[in-house]
Amino acid sequence: MTYALAICVREGLVCLADGRITSGNQVSSARKATLHGPEGSQFVVMTSGLRSLRDKTLAYLDRELPTHGDSESTRLLDAVDTYAGCLRRTAQEDKAAVEASRLTFNLHAIIAGQLPGDPHPTAYLVYPEGNWIEVTERTPYFAVGASGYGKPILDRTVTYDTPLRMALKAAYLSFDSTRVSSADVGYPVDVMTLPAADGQWRTATFEHDDLRELREWWNRNLTHMAAQLPDDPFADNLLPEDARRRSSLAPAEDADVTGNPASS
Repeated sequence: MTYALAICVREGLVCLADGRITSGNQVSSARKATLHGPEGSQFVVMTSGLRSLRDKTLAYLDRELPTHGDSESTRLLDAVDTYAGCLRRTAQEDKAAVEASRLTFNLHAIIAGQLPGDPHPTAYLVYPEGNWIEVTERTPYFAVGASGYGKPILDRTVTYDTPLRMALKAAYLSFDSTRVSSADVGYPVDVMTLPAADGQWRTATFEHDDLRELREWWNRNLTHMAAQLPDDPFADNLLPEDARRRSSLAPAEDADVTGNPASS
């Protein structure tokens, strides 16, 4: 299983993919987010599905793409069409054998970036059949793989006008929620940004211990906020009287979620 995410906001792109690979009882790590294309026209591809299908499709893609700056792909859509053609070729060659082995031809991909002909960064979700949809201002993110666990955080915190810094935090929190709930998703995690201001890809890889303080901060403050949720209407109907009394006698909290005294 995989967790891969692209968030497209006005200030740019945030891309994230976990690096855990599971095969039976074997666990390893490999990059699921890779840059393709010549310098100045690079885009990221993130996939979920059988690793062998990914590797073959991307090998075909790299062979189709130019290795110099005179790229025929002036827009990201051109690169998406090239990828879709490579995906259909892989399906034509391997789909029958894959399904005969009781596996599924299930390669989903997120392709994101900004090529010279694009007015702004964008992202596409490409289905196993080769058809695709583009991100919109109303739906500013795509996720593939174990996508359900992190969705509530993204839906509550991300809009097209969300600052890139906040989108980066939301991406991490969605990954953390997925990692906690799915044993097949885990570290290392690869994170990329493409700010619209300069159009330069920035990449980083984080291991489990690299984000320990951030993870502990989130766990601690999430628990704190849950404890501060008002008791009503649950207490009167669902708790015994002594529990309601203990709740009403509990001292009021005077600290905010950062652990600092509340200010007026």
